Amino acid sequence: MNYHILFTAFLTICLFNGTAQMKEKVDLIIRNGVIYTVDSSNFRAEAMAIRQGKIFAVGTNKSISDQFTGVNEIDLEGKYVFPGFIDAHCHFIGYALSLKYVDLTGCKSFDEVLQRLKKAGRPAAGKWLVGRGWDQNLWSDKKFPDNSLLNVLYPEVPVMLIRIDGHVVLANQAAFKKAGIGLKNSFGSGQVEIKNGRLTGILSENAADLMRETVPEPTGMEFNNLVKTAEQACFKVGLTMVSDAGLDYDQVMAIDSLQRSGWLKMQVYAMLTPNPKNLLGFVTKEPFITSQLMVRSIKIYMDGSLGSRTAKLKRPYSDEPTGSGMVVTSPDTIRSLCNLAFKFGYQVNTHCIGDSANALILKIYGETLNGKNDLRWRVEHAQVVDPGDMHFFSDYSIIPSIQSTHATSDMRWAEKRLGSQRIKGAYAYKSLMNQNGWIANGTDFPIESISPLNTFYAAVARQDLDGYPTGGFLMENALSREDALRSITIWAAKADFSESSRGSLEVGKNADFVILDQNIMQIPIKHVPEVKVLQTFIAGEALLKK
Repeated sequence: MNYHILFTAFLTICLFNGTAQMKEKVDLIIRNGVIYTVDSSNFRAEAMAIRQGKIFAVGTNKSISDQFTGVNEIDLEGKYVFPGFIDAHCHFIGYALSLKYVDLTGCKSFDEVLQRLKKAGRPAAGKWLVGRGWDQNLWSDKKFPDNSLLNVLYPEVPVMLIRIDGHVVLANQAAFKKAGIGLKNSFGSGQVEIKNGRLTGILSENAADLMRETVPEPTGMEFNNLVKTAEQACFKVGLTMVSDAGLDYDQVMAIDSLQRSGWLKMQVYAMLTPNPKNLLGFVTKEPFITSQLMVRSIKIYMDGSLGSRTAKLKRPYSDEPTGSGMVVTSPDTIRSLCNLAFKFGYQVNTHCIGDSANALILKIYGETLNGKNDLRWRVEHAQVVDPGDMHFFSDYSIIPSIQSTHATSDMRWAEKRLGSQRIKGAYAYKSLMNQNGWIANGTDFPIESISPLNTFYAAVARQDLDGYPTGGFLMENALSREDALRSITIWAAKADFSESSRGSLEVGKNADFVILDQNIMQIPIKHVPEVKVLQTFIAGEALLKK
């Protein structure tokens, strides 16, 4: 018997077992991929090790396999991994609730709106008929509808139809009666449209909000199921965190309860509607933060929307010289809210569309912030900014929070609203990004498509999904692919104060990532909207149901 051979074999087995025992055990290893870490060095890796929901190591296939053994392993087979996408501005709960509504997006006429309502059927006695998504800019006459036909077709059923941007609603007389709104009301000029002594049904801004608040919201399991469906829609497009721009106290507590129970996995950054219950329940206390929910900001409305001509401009609309929009919240009220937020360490995020609204909020912020800072107060949308006001973003470290698909949705009619000179300061995302060196990007869903890949595409290509216009819209303000990616990952996290735990694939951060079938950083930009999300992970858990 050759004892030397036996001894060598025995020694080899021992060494092999010893090496295996020396390997550290982790929960999950993913390997053989192209991993964009989106860290400061733009490092690309092949493999990651994940333990207890955190990224434990990132590196080459060899370095990870030499050091770790995984309870579970995924062979990516060359697929592409990116940090989980973060929507810096959306309406997650609003989207969930809208799943009950009649979908009116894309209607080419008011007749088509009525056809969709008819197809949806009449609601049960005592229930509302609600639709969302109509846009008069898609109609041949470009005019707001009135409620004459709704009054005839639904004399007893309260009907409310929400415009695509949410700033205007059309309601019938039965709905007006429910809301207690009549010819005599306390709303500001233009918020309740009256023609020839009658209510036309058009309500805007605060009046529209009151009508919407009159509609009973679903509760219990109906609410829970709608939120679950909305969450799954987010996972399908690669979202791992959403910043919900305007929540009430009870909605925030419902989110917290669903997250604690394990029903809701989505991570949420909550912007509070500044009503008394929120101010007393949250803002006058320290920020409310869990591993999944962050409550440390308030959401204010300075003006309305460009599509409904309620955005506040410095000069009248080019296509309606008699109007320049409206201020929704008084400057004194905003100053008071800013002082309160500053005192208690809350971020302020203000909706501003028109150049007058943007100028006003930038100056009000400046009064409180008084120089550069790291409080990260935000201007939501920053849609039309006078070039002479751009410097205020840098002067006071104010963050532009933009939605790049707004540019491609509005571009067919925006110049008619603004004129050839004023349009140059609109949707100026590159110029805005240059003020502080970074920018946060979102979708504003359900106003726009829920897909962050469409956000990425619109930021870079400045075209709609049909490839219009050739060469792109105002391309001097397009973002590079690298900046567009950062705007929906690490910069979106930074806008929510969570860049230490989210937004990039680095050791110690949450294992939030998506697997894509194509490389959005290299394929022709026109093909990005076709890219498929294969899987979405939060804290190392696969969450996309097949």
